[in-house]
Amino acid sequence: MQDYTEFIDEVLVSAEAIEQRVSELGAQISRDYAGQDLLVVCLLRGAMTFTADLTRKLTISHELDCMSLSSYGRGNYASSGNVRVNLDLMTNIEGRHVLLVEDIIDSGRTLAHVLSMLQTREPLSLRVCVLLDKKMRREVPVQVDYVGFDVPDKYVFGYGIDIDERFRHLPFIGSADLTRYIRPA
Repeated sequence: MQDYTEFIDEVLVSAEAIEQRVSELGAQISRDYAGQDLLVVCLLRGAMTFTADLTRKLTISHELDCMSLSSYGRGNYASSGNVRVNLDLMTNIEGRHVLLVEDIIDSGRTLAHVLSMLQTREPLSLRVCVLLDKKMRREVPVQVDYVGFDVPDKYVFGYGIDIDERFRHLPFIGSADLTRYIRPA
């Protein structure tokens, strides 16, 4: 197994900065949803770590559910644009306040797809909280209500975000030089 230090370019967001920003987001979301019945929806697997930390910072009552989508295949480092639902919600969201939590948004295609799908289920409200935003990569306009950090157009990993299912455990967000990670056949 490769060690991330072989190909990391830099630490883009430190563990301390993540902890601080997650606390701020938790406080803001708690204020915005005060007195309301909130359903937090985690998009697996990249947003697991972020969602777990974020929900622990919420001071309001809430429920949690998960969805799993794929637009990247194993060994692919760019989205295919074809979104597949691997695991759907178990909770009926009709008439509910829903907060969708995502790890990263770049093109916006995956997020636009899931938002469109969820809107057909008639939630009372549907907002988005994303850890990382690559605004310069946006191809599809999507409304993002809560943003952890804006990041440059680099391949990122850590804090739940993987490279070939590795390095999710790292407490920071790093940028990767994939030319050093991907070995030619």
